[in-house]
Amino acid sequence: MSSSESFYDAQETRGTDEREAALMAALPAQIAHAQARAPAFAGLLQGVEAARIASRATLATLPVTRKSELLARQQASRAAGGDAFGGFSAIGWGAARRVFQSPGTIYEPEGARGDYWRVARALHAAGMRAGELLHNSFSYHLTPAGSMMETGAHALGCTVFPGGVGNTELQLQAMAELRPQGYVGTPSFLKILLDKAQESGQRLSIAKALVSGEAFPPSLRDWLIERGVQAYQCYATADIGLIAYETLAREGLVLDEGVILEIVRPGTGDPVPEGEVGEVVVTTLNPDYPLIRFGTGDLSAVLPGACPTGRSNTRIKGWMGRADQSAKVRGMFVHASQVAELLRRFPGPLGRARLVVEGEMAQDRMTLKVELSGAAPEGLADQLSTALRDITKLRGEVQLLPPGSLPNDGRVIEDARKYD
Repeated sequence: MSSSESFYDAQETRGTDEREAALMAALPAQIAHAQARAPAFAGLLQGVEAARIASRATLATLPVTRKSELLARQQASRAAGGDAFGGFSAIGWGAARRVFQSPGTIYEPEGARGDYWRVARALHAAGMRAGELLHNSFSYHLTPAGSMMETGAHALGCTVFPGGVGNTELQLQAMAELRPQGYVGTPSFLKILLDKAQESGQRLSIAKALVSGEAFPPSLRDWLIERGVQAYQCYATADIGLIAYETLAREGLVLDEGVILEIVRPGTGDPVPEGEVGEVVVTTLNPDYPLIRFGTGDLSAVLPGACPTGRSNTRIKGWMGRADQSAKVRGMFVHASQVAELLRRFPGPLGRARLVVEGEMAQDRMTLKVELSGAAPEGLADQLSTALRDITKLRGEVQLLPPGSLPNDGRVIEDARKYD
């Protein structure tokens, strides 16, 4: 599994210390570049001495910019007749080859560099090779997914059929006549294609696939294998591009070489211990769209050890849900950030916390469950209850628990109410 032919380039097998040194050496320049060329970061990072941000500890002192803030800044800028990207892009019209739209509405630039979204690495790990034809069933309309895969495939030396979404019968006809070796698209559409082909007695030539854009459960993976298709998944976003990808080992997702990843406690910018579930925060080394500590809103966790294939970069578990949690209680919204604010007021023995909302309609009950790493100071539960009411404007009970009592799933707000 660790032969040189298995790797896209030498970066994938470099020593972990070598990789970390290279990333940290590149970080100050990227921050300085963002401050100088992206007006939004000139404001967000005002007063930050870029040269000092050369470690994960100092990186963690910078603010997290979440998708909701990026959206709000873009909307405000456009409403004022300003920059469509809200000051987050370091390039404008002309330098940007394409611009894409994500729900919200958020706009993302695509620069002119080859393999702009860095997807070739994931395609290679999924078995795609130069000289092959790939059938691309990701959307080419509005969103960047189709272009992400196509530019990665071109960098790998592959030819692409731009199938896009829908038109199942026409896509099956193209597959029958062109006989592509690989597929890229959502796993659910690949299943539709295989089902339709079987109904018509057609045998598809596809033997490998890179899928993304939705959940890829083991049951569907095994279903595809039974039909002769080895499919692997990758984790990418319209803002960042490739973040992590699956390998032949099928043991988590290996991080891309062009990103710095942190897992933070939802609602905060505080990194969690290795293995604990939290929000995926990414700093990209992309000079065109230099996102610094960008909160994806996705939950994941770091896996221990290295990939059995010989790739030495960090592995994550993959997508594990959403971090931007909230619940409406007695007519008012409570957010994960409010729980984080409460914990900040009580440094010391407090560990993980979860706000549980229970009861039936119009009879909501809130309970703040908090793990303690040591003995509880006298009156702590009452102090926490008072702070909870002060921050959320709602009353709630407090339960103090020993370490490890709460599930390691990244959930900060649990809505356990009955709506029947």
